[in-house]
Amino acid sequence: METNLVDLHTHSTASDGTDTPAGLVARARELGLAAIALTDHDTLGGLEEGEEAARGLGINFIRGCEISTRSDAGEHHILGLWVPRESAPLKNWLEAVRQRRNERNAEMVARLRALGFAITLEEVRDRAQGSVGRPHMAALLVEKGYARDTNAAFRDFLGIRGKAFVPKRVPPPEEAVRVLTEVGATAVLAHPFLTAPAPEMVEALTRRLAGNGLDAIEAWHTSHSEAHTRECVDLAARLDLGLSGGSDYHGVNKPGIQPGTGYGGLRVPMTVLEALKKRRRARGLPC
Repeated sequence: METNLVDLHTHSTASDGTDTPAGLVARARELGLAAIALTDHDTLGGLEEGEEAARGLGINFIRGCEISTRSDAGEHHILGLWVPRESAPLKNWLEAVRQRRNERNAEMVARLRALGFAITLEEVRDRAQGSVGRPHMAALLVEKGYARDTNAAFRDFLGIRGKAFVPKRVPPPEEAVRVLTEVGATAVLAHPFLTAPAPEMVEALTRRLAGNGLDAIEAWHTSHSEAHTRECVDLAARLDLGLSGGSDYHGVNKPGIQPGTGYGGLRVPMTVLEALKKRRRARGLPC
């Protein structure tokens, strides 16, 4: 068991993962992680359960979330770490974000039905214990025999070129960074190379967000190559930003990934977490 590793990017059934928050924490403890952050999409719904489980198991738990945003350059995800327990402004803002997502889900299901698929929004909701998302639609398409597997479901119907795809209606990244920092959370640009943009595009976005309160870049991520990680580390040094990292674990929705590990031998050492804590303490923020 390795006790010097952390995972600062994971998902549970509160959004589109397949482990409950408590089950996720237990899995992380079994794997020997020293700390884990729960960062479900656009919700804080699993944090209390995860935090209570971590308290009982003696593992460091970081309250977090992941926010989907969009700019002229495409889609970007912003992680919030150390989300405070009392954060009504953030909760209210996320509620509005989820409402827009619900409208998108309904439109995508309507498009699937127009293709002749016997699928209802209620069935999709029944598959989700928390926030409804495209993975739940994909699972239902596979279950009903409309797609061979979830990859095919996304490729043919739910992905950006899919027949039922509807673009996200999400806030700009600057707004997400501002809302997170105003409640005292650490705002992190997640997996900036996930969609393989050019380094100059990543730098331009990061510089813009740094001027709005961004505090760190997720350098270590399942989708990042060693070259991507080096680009993030160098960029953070130039802009005086912190570094973060995580597996982006979703359970069986993303096979081959476990808490603390991802493709290509991903490992995030405890020193990454300690450096982020040091940055927070320097700003007078709790950690």
